[in-house]
Amino acid sequence: MGILLRWLGAFFLLVLIFNPTSVNFVNWARANWDDQMPLIVFLGLILGVVMMVYLVATMRSIGVLGAIIIGAIFAAGLWVLTDWGVLALGNSDLTVWLAILVLSVILGIGMSWSILRQRLTGQASVDEIEG
Repeated sequence: MGILLRWLGAFFLLVLIFNPTSVNFVNWARANWDDQMPLIVFLGLILGVVMMVYLVATMRSIGVLGAIIIGAIFAAGLWVLTDWGVLALGNSDLTVWLAILVLSVILGIGMSWSILRQRLTGQASVDEIEG
């Protein structure tokens, strides 16, 4: 359940920041920059900090190589679905939603990697603290 919640958190964070609809932070900030600059900066910083938590946890747990491998697995799956005619990537909105899905899965796995690793291997992960 915790893994699902971490993935949903990443998905909703990415959707909140940007998505193909007009309801997202980027579009709102562009439209209201002159009138609500302090609020936009404040909320942008909050979103940035939350995104940074996800990114740092992901980079510490699976690293760039792990993120690339997960992205490559999804890209290959999309390639297969496109080749079979199940999916057509000509729709830019669909492509953005798929990118949000893939990025959220990468971030969700990154946030949950120690839990997944412990469940798969039975080994607990601990942080090394240098003193």
